[in-house]
This record gives sequence, C-alpha cells and structure tokens, in this order.
Amino acid sequence: MLLKKLIIAMMFTMILAAGVAQAGGDAGRGLELAEYCVDCHGDDGRGDEDTPSIAGMDAAKHAKDLADFKSGARPDEEENMIDSVVDLSEQDMADLAAYFATLPE
Repeated sequence: MLLKKLIIAMMFTMILAAGVAQAGGDAGRGLELAEYCVDCHGDDGRGDEDTPSIAGMDAAKHAKDLADFKSGARPDEEENMIDSVVDLSEQDMADLAAYFATLPE
C-alpha cells in the first residue's frame, strides 16, 4: 500500500514538473521566432521612437502582453501586434518572451 502511494506521488510530481517545464520558454527557439519581431523592435529588441523596447522585459509579463494582444484584451490601434501574434501558440509566445528577456535593456 505504501509503495502504491509512493508511486502515485512520484507520478503526480513528474506531471507537475512537466507542466512547469512546458510553461517556461525556450530562448533558443525564441531567437528563431524573433525574425519577425526585429523588423519593428530591432535586432537588439530596444525599439525606437515609434516602437517600445522589449529587451530585458520580464518574460512572464511579456508572454501575457502577447497573449493579451492575441485575445484583444490589449488594444492595438494600428493592429501591428495583432497581425504579429495571430498565428503564435502559447508556447511560441513563451519562447519569444524568454529570448527577449535575455537581451540587455
């Protein structure tokens, strides 16, 4: 009985750990996805007078901002961001956010 409970507890822990790993972003993959972002935000992610900097941005906040653009919860008057995120999955957004978080502010 104790062995059965131990096995169940270990399986539950592994499932939780897998979920946490999935929730995090892969900065290497984010670099690959960033080819479209750099058109506006620049290679260094620092933007310009018309485009905000996303370099060094907190990854969790950045991923949420991207999701909010996609859902329409965050307004985008010029629709540049809506067009940019429409085809991104949650994992894509996490990966992009992880990459830009690695760049110096």
